[in-house]
Amino acid sequence: MVDALRELLEGRRFTALTGAGCSTESGIPDYRGPETARRARNPIQYRAFRDDPASRQRYWARSVVGFRRMSTARPNPAHHALAELETSGPLVGLITQNVDGLHHLAGSEKVVELHGAVRRVRCMACEDRSDRAELQERLLELNPGWDQREAEIAPDGDAELDGVAGFRVADCLVCDGALKPDVIFFGENVPKPDVERSYAMLRQSEALLVVGSSLQVFSGYRFVKRAAEWGIPVGIVNLGATRGDALASCLVEGKAGEVLPELVMRLTL
Repeated sequence: MVDALRELLEGRRFTALTGAGCSTESGIPDYRGPETARRARNPIQYRAFRDDPASRQRYWARSVVGFRRMSTARPNPAHHALAELETSGPLVGLITQNVDGLHHLAGSEKVVELHGAVRRVRCMACEDRSDRAELQERLLELNPGWDQREAEIAPDGDAELDGVAGFRVADCLVCDGALKPDVIFFGENVPKPDVERSYAMLRQSEALLVVGSSLQVFSGYRFVKRAAEWGIPVGIVNLGATRGDALASCLVEGKAGEVLPELVMRLTL
């Protein structure tokens, strides 16, 4: 099936759309992959985080534990393969639903982070942005040893941790407002400029490559729909079925970290 994907992409400029399945081999779990049923969870909702101090306390208490793993995650062969495709020319750019920043660490430069980046923090009052690693230090000063608690990491950078009573939350250093990770929570909309940048990439492309996404979330699925409307062929690499399978010209069942390096090798033969 990699040969079929090579035939689809050979000689074409293309955009890549990546989801959580691109990062599972870096130790970051996904929401809808093979392990989902075992650890099904309700992700935090934007309205609850915005309006409820207890929800913010719960998130940040769990995030202190989860960030330890997230901050040490490293790009896997899939990330490096996509960076190589950008450097060598055929990849117009990357649209990612991931918040882990691993595409940038692998060397990709033309990246639209649809759902933001967990390594940044935003004040909901004054919009000041700061580094998540710096906030981690502040949170640990307020809650010594909290990051040593054992818990299973969650896809959005927090962890499956119960018992957060007594956790102290840090506020914005500029205005004392409430801090939020600079990511799009469920119930928020992707910023319009990011959507437009993504469509601009797609307009420059002759194919769309989807990697590691079930496409259940409309923020990613919209680009597969638009590609089909524009007559742009779609190739999908994923473990399991996706919402976009019926619109795809080529489907490859496999791990991104195994399929993409082989694809790069065959495209450069």
